[in-house]
Amino acid sequence: MATTYKSAGVDIDAGDALVERIKPLAARTRRPEVLSGVGGFGGLFALTPGKYKEPVLVSGTDGVGTKLKLAFALDRHDTVGIDLVAMSVNDVLTSGAEPLFFLDYFATAKLDVTRAEAVIAGVVKGCELSGCTLLGGETAELPGFYGAGEYELAGFCVGVVERSQIITGNDIAPGDVVLGVGSSGLHSNGYSLARKIVADAGLAFSTPFEGRTLGDVLLEPTRIYVKDMLALRAAVPLKGLAHITGSGLPGNVPRCLPDGLEAVLHEARWPRPAIFDFLGKTGDVPRDDLFGTFNMGLGMTIVVAPGDVEPALACLKSRGVQAWAVGSIERGTPGAEATARVVA
Repeated sequence: MATTYKSAGVDIDAGDALVERIKPLAARTRRPEVLSGVGGFGGLFALTPGKYKEPVLVSGTDGVGTKLKLAFALDRHDTVGIDLVAMSVNDVLTSGAEPLFFLDYFATAKLDVTRAEAVIAGVVKGCELSGCTLLGGETAELPGFYGAGEYELAGFCVGVVERSQIITGNDIAPGDVVLGVGSSGLHSNGYSLARKIVADAGLAFSTPFEGRTLGDVLLEPTRIYVKDMLALRAAVPLKGLAHITGSGLPGNVPRCLPDGLEAVLHEARWPRPAIFDFLGKTGDVPRDDLFGTFNMGLGMTIVVAPGDVEPALACLKSRGVQAWAVGSIERGTPGAEATARVVA
């Protein structure tokens, strides 16, 4: 028998079929600046002439992490694409940038076109929620590289911001206020710990939890903050933005602060989704580990001047966004790196 690429485990026809299925999905995200369609060697995107005086491109890349293991276990693949987009666009957003386009990378041992289409449909949904175009991507079939039914996801986003409107954090000062914006759950961080807690406790993902199942709550997709934060930026001056991902509030809030400052956050000032206390209690997780791993209910933090607190909260409330004044900026150790701590 002749040895072919297909007999080696790579089905080019399946890949072509997936591209054809993706094309109408990607068309839903098309912005007027797009000059090309899905399927070419490169995606073409032209900035609108005259729209920006000094446009600065902002890029970000990320994956979904071991949350994918949950998708495999539940055989549900329609939301992890939202997570993929969210992790990059929320990062780009912290500079004040509007996400323009997104590219994805999907790799698996054997391509299941229907499953892959569900994943990409999630990517499309994420792009729609953030207002960016799915400009292209790559599908790789890698026999023997992944376990049966498993795949890997990665993504890349490019945004743009006017140079004069970049959110640098440089003007943050003691007395400024930290606002917290509610998360939808774990987002896409801490799943190695969460999965271990569930496994060690002998729990099933079908276990009832808060009117849903534990699997439903854990698989809830990452909230995308783009449109709300861009609307907020147009309403009030934003001094700093932090996307709360791996390493939690203590690890991420300082990334938007100048050296010598400390953010002091009061955990009693925002409601914490029950899943975090459940994981902490079930796994007997130390408090520092909880706050250093999970977002603990805040997916994005914002630093504003004291006089902008009420207008900012009113703007977010008008958009149906839960947000609270959760802390303040204080003087830290002069010349030392910025820090953040969460107090009871």
